[in-house]
Amino acid sequence: MKYQVQSGWLSGVRRVPSPHCNSRPDDAEVDLLVIHSISLPPGQYGGSYIDEFFLGHLDIDAHPYFSEIGTLQVSAHFLIDRNGRVTQYVPLTERAWHAGQSTFCGRENCNDFSIGIELEGLDTDTFTPAQYQSLAEVTQAIMAAYPAIDRSRITGHSDIAPGRKLDPGPGFDWDLYFRRLQQVQGDEPAG
Repeated sequence: MKYQVQSGWLSGVRRVPSPHCNSRPDDAEVDLLVIHSISLPPGQYGGSYIDEFFLGHLDIDAHPYFSEIGTLQVSAHFLIDRNGRVTQYVPLTERAWHAGQSTFCGRENCNDFSIGIELEGLDTDTFTPAQYQSLAEVTQAIMAAYPAIDRSRITGHSDIAPGRKLDPGPGFDWDLYFRRLQQVQGDEPAG
């Protein structure tokens, strides 16, 4: 296994701790993985704007779009950039602020019991092979640490916030993702 969870942090990834998190409810069992997409400014990749946004330091004068989102307090547990590099912002033991108003299987406030992974991209775009590989490897580590998360408990932001969110979008290939996950778990030969 490429990654392992140690005290809520994934080994071997870039860490950029965000202040935009808090404690999960005492009775919350982490049993949901939510896939998102983000790019800042929309449609532009690379740079430090996502880090700055999750840290609460986004310069609202750097782009007109930033004046709309600059005061939001948002985070995710992870970001996987276009090159497959993984950054962790919030320990898995804490509640990241990624889902917003949301419901999964009749349970509201998905932030309480979920882990959020952002893919650098647009909900109208496709994602890179490196992103799918890293996503599968990160997912494997999460599933090992949180066995209540299985394939049926991996979903998109659009599924827990329908009508409000569209990500990861139609360009996200769920079949490819699950095939890659099976490969890294050793259930299917690579190819």
